[in-house]
Parts: sequence; structure tokens; C-alpha cells
Amino acid sequence: MATLSLKISVVDQSVIKTMQFEPATIVYDACRIIRERIPEANPGNPSEYGLFLADEDPKKGVWLEQGRSLEYYLLRNGDLLEYKRKHRILKVRTLDGVLKTLQVDDSHTVGSLMITICTRMGITNHEEYSLVRDLPDDEKEKTLTLKRDKSIAKDQKRLEEMKKKLHTDDELNWLDHSKTLREQDIDPNEVLLLRRKFFYSDQNVDARDPVQLNLLYVQSRDAILNGTHPVSMEEAISFGGLQCQVQFGDHIESKHKPGFVDLKEFLPKEYVKIKGIEKKIFIEHKKFIGLSEVEAKVKYTQYCRSLKTYGITFFLVKEKMKGKNKLVPRLLGITKESVVRVDEKTKEILKTWPLTTVRRWAASPNSFTL
Repeated sequence: MATLSLKISVVDQSVIKTMQFEPATIVYDACRIIRERIPEANPGNPSEYGLFLADEDPKKGVWLEQGRSLEYYLLRNGDLLEYKRKHRILKVRTLDGVLKTLQVDDSHTVGSLMITICTRMGITNHEEYSLVRDLPDDEKEKTLTLKRDKSIAKDQKRLEEMKKKLHTDDELNWLDHSKTLREQDIDPNEVLLLRRKFFYSDQNVDARDPVQLNLLYVQSRDAILNGTHPVSMEEAISFGGLQCQVQFGDHIESKHKPGFVDLKEFLPKEYVKIKGIEKKIFIEHKKFIGLSEVEAKVKYTQYCRSLKTYGITFFLVKEKMKGKNKLVPRLLGITKESVVRVDEKTKEILKTWPLTTVRRWAASPNSFTL
């Protein structure tokens, strides 16, 4: 069998050598041969290095898998492979504002990296978390469930306004777990947000798991305040009182008076200007005297779980009306147990399809049939 002549660039040392390989050589063995024949290729731990097939488009470059053969990648004589460190910097911020700088393997998919990321942050159920990019508005439009179309520009504008009010999953640009950070053009200096994406075992999060409890509390609190979970005024006051207990501890009559808090940080915006509401929050705050910060967070998340909209991922869609060739905006929700149709204004559940009763479904880039 003819040998394969490849240019090997040792990136750390700026050295390029031409080497001969059998096409059936496993990548792991090719790396070992490179270290044996090129002295400059031994700067550190061999497990941290790999072979990279570069492309003019950085997103299309490929890390060669250790267990594959060279011929698997259809390499030709004269092709250039880079021998370099697989590790890169990843910056991750949690919802409570903590910023972590991690060293991760650039050859791994985001799905694989979530194990590393969550382990280092003290989170056990990595499969329920994901990473979100903070994109400019013009970039976000490329990821929406409902794409732009010049022929429906007016209609689309109305849908955009609805989307902002409804806090659908379209607002969050989740990373693709099947691709690497590089394939998704994530710069080492870009800060990604760690969020809970799936709600399977959250009911097991309690005071014994303070890291996850805090992340769940912050995500639940933000969802109450921004309207993702619509609540009545009485419920908003209860949540506000619990939040006071979390942030300020026990109620102090001489200190906790109207004017003490910024209501925008404790109430959904529709209740902020209601007369006397801050006084009602402090009356509620008194009920929780004796609760520690952790206990108050547990109670807050338990209360949030009781809401009908808790754990639902919302998508703004268009539904075909029965007997008419017309599409109308609808809010579709997905939970761990069912698919639901939701009222766009109140988020009241109008119809539920338990997953156990779904006989068939189909999805394409632009449609979903149930």
C-alpha cells in the first residue's frame, strides 16, 4: 500500500516537517510517531495534544479522533496537519453573576463539555443544563422559530413584538450539544451563560445541594419578575416577601419600611406602581421570620414549582385554523410530560396532549405536526 506524505506543523514550536505514514495508521499512533521523530513535539503531557486538520474557515477545521485511521479523513499527499494542544479557554457565567474561566478540550462537543463544566461548578445533573450565547438582536433573528419573509413583514413585526412579551425559547440562543465550541464560532473571550434547560430532577434540589439550589432560585426569581411565569398580585406579593427574606434576612420594623427596596427588583412590572404594595410585601416578609437564606430559597422554588407554567418551554408558532387556509399565532409549550397549547396573553393552558397519548408526530425546519 502506498504511503501517505503529510506536512506536520508543531504549532507551539513553529516547526513544519514532512512525514510518511501508512494510510491505515490510527491517529493515536500517528501522534506517538510524531513525538518520536520530531523532538520539538514533546513540550508537555501527550494526552493534551492532538492532530488538527485546518480549513480556511476556522469553523470547518476538524480534530482527528484518536481511534480513527488517517485514511478515514480522506487525506491526500501534501496535506497539512497541525500538532497542537487541544485545550482552550472557556468563560462561563452563572445566573447569580459568578464568572468561571475553565480550560476545556477543544475537540469535544458541547454535550461532552457539559460534564466537565458542571462537575467543576458542583452540579451533578449536567444533562439538564446548557450554555446560552448573548447575541445582538440582528443575529438573534437568524435563530427564531418563525423566520423572516418579505411577503409577511408586517405580520412578522407583530410576531416579534409578541415574542418579546411572551419570553419564548426563541429568545435564548442555546448552543448545539452535537457540535464543538469552534464549530459554533465561540471565541475564547466570549462569556457564555449557564442555564437549566430541562426540568427533570429539579424537585430533588434542596438545602443539601446549595449550588444548584441557588441557580434554580435565581432562574425562578427572574422568570417571575420578567413575566415568563405570570402570577396574580397576591402571588407576586408572596414571592416578593420571600425574596426579602432571602436578601435581607428577618424583618426589622425600624428598617424595612416603604421606600427601602426598588420594587422593580421584587415585582413583575405590572404591579410596581400599585399604591401600598410595598407595605404588603413587608407584611408578607414578617411571616418568614426565622427562615435562613437557604430555607427561604427552598420555599421560593417550591412555591414556583406549583405554578402551572413552571417547567414549560415556550415557542411562538403559527397554527392552521380548521377549515381555513389561514395561519394564526399560537403559543406552544413543551413539558417533560406533555405538549400544551397556551393562551398568548395569560399563559393559561388551553389544551394538553400527554406524551403517552401522542400516536405520531413529525418535525421539519419550519413545521411541527402532532
